[in-house]
Amino acid sequence: MSEAAPRRRRRICGPGLALGAYVLLTRCALAQAAAAAPQVTNPAPQASPAAPAAALSAAAPVALPAWDVSTVKPASPDARSSVFQATPDGLKITNVPLWTAVREAFGIGNDRLFGGPAWARTTAFDIEAKVAPEDAPKLKALTMDQRRPMIVSLLEERFGLKYHHGTRELPMYELVVAKGGVKMQASKPDVDLAGAPPPAPGQPPSPGRHMLMMDGSGHIESIGTGTSGLVRLLSAQLGRTVVDKTGLTGDYDFKLDWTPDNAVSAMTRNGDPGAVDNASSRGTGGPSLFAALEEQLGLKLVSTKGPVDVIVIDQLEQPTAN
Repeated sequence: MSEAAPRRRRRICGPGLALGAYVLLTRCALAQAAAAAPQVTNPAPQASPAAPAAALSAAAPVALPAWDVSTVKPASPDARSSVFQATPDGLKITNVPLWTAVREAFGIGNDRLFGGPAWARTTAFDIEAKVAPEDAPKLKALTMDQRRPMIVSLLEERFGLKYHHGTRELPMYELVVAKGGVKMQASKPDVDLAGAPPPAPGQPPSPGRHMLMMDGSGHIESIGTGTSGLVRLLSAQLGRTVVDKTGLTGDYDFKLDWTPDNAVSAMTRNGDPGAVDNASSRGTGGPSLFAALEEQLGLKLVSTKGPVDVIVIDQLEQPTAN
């Protein structure tokens, strides 16, 4: 596979949503990266699963800057972590399987993406794209969801992506407040991680103020993020859409720890956690994901199903070469 040459890009337009920048950081092997858990910075609210993917807001379309240059190359076989990061002047993807990059471009969970060649799920790439210097301030002001159409366009040009929307009846979870009430601590808006003062009204928060991180050992940590980012991580962990029905609109600081094997156990039983799943796991000393959510955060996952907008990949090719 040869390294692709930098390509000049065209201007595109797309919908917008709330303030955010998204970073995907995993610690799992390439074969597992398609289901890997992300680290999220300033996460934006998730679209309703019944709504079309990437149709994230009813707001007027935003004119997006064009990519000035993009580079694609195979990921190093020695890479041990993966990054999907919105940078001030573009996008940086490191050691991410192509199928996962497509999924993140649409901002959906694993259960809402279908099709594509088998190699795309395990073949990882390093992708970097930048806008022209004069467009960097405009890009920096955009949310991650506003940038997603740009990422889709990048994949269309460099990997020949073609897709269509569909609707499928899928099992999902609703995240609700548990009977005992919310146990997460509301974030203090006046001090961020660096000790800097809060941003002026109407200005974006500093990068250190909002962080949502997850690793593969059963740990999620939030500093100043809302439940919209949490449902994205839960969806990636459980392999099905999680809908935020908590009604919570604030930002929270919390840590969530569980034994990952129990989450898998619950999922293999059609997502209906029973008494065994909601008790402390036997032989491991740790709770299941379902139990940890209720015990540590005061939240609960309720199994349900409904019509979901999905993306079907019709074509995905090796990247354009020199």
